[in-house]
Amino acid sequence: MPEPLAIEVEAASKVIDGVTVLEDVSFTALPGRVTAFLGPNGAGKSTTLRAILGIDHLTSGRATIGGRRFREHPQPIRVAGALLSPDAVHPGRTARGHLAVVAASNGLPRWSVGAAIETVGLHAIATLPFGQMSLGMRQRLGLATALLGDPAVVILDEPHNGLDAATIRWLRTVLRTLADAGRTVLVSSHLMSEVEQVADDVVLIDEGRILAAEPMAAFVGSDEPGALEKRYLALVGS
Repeated sequence: MPEPLAIEVEAASKVIDGVTVLEDVSFTALPGRVTAFLGPNGAGKSTTLRAILGIDHLTSGRATIGGRRFREHPQPIRVAGALLSPDAVHPGRTARGHLAVVAASNGLPRWSVGAAIETVGLHAIATLPFGQMSLGMRQRLGLATALLGDPAVVILDEPHNGLDAATIRWLRTVLRTLADAGRTVLVSSHLMSEVEQVADDVVLIDEGRILAAEPMAAFVGSDEPGALEKRYLALVGS
């Protein structure tokens, strides 16, 4: 089990072509907890996740994992794994082939490929070319890639997209297991009913500003089914 590491975003702002897309964004995602990152399309969720991973640069502020910027860690793949786009794989490459390339290029042992395939249940499609996979299969491969380095932090951007009901239920178990093992799990999603069941904490962003960052129970204020969606809509509208 890797050393527990928290995600900390501090006064993060980003301006693109004179347009402010993030403004003074601050929140923490803690080890052992699933943090739901919620907000409408265009609210700044993906930009924030990319800043945490060092893909996008902030205009001001900081985004760190374990107190250091992601790229400052000696072996970043062991610090954080991410699923940002399920389509970032060559269409002719198999699931096993893709994982093998990622493992080799990051200095990971060969057995890590089999472990990732086992974790996400990719055996049946391990030799299927990526171009022939459904979106749900691609999401599973993306999750396997995120877990390849046995990271302390797992960041997933809309992982429920393209999944059927059984696979969504399976993903819920995976996320809970990762958090219960001490990992920091940060998930953006529009699937409120699912987030409500698995998340411990909520971070809500709209128009680049944080509207709430607190435990799920405090945010919804009710055990009534659908309370998360009602609270969300009350703050950001339909």
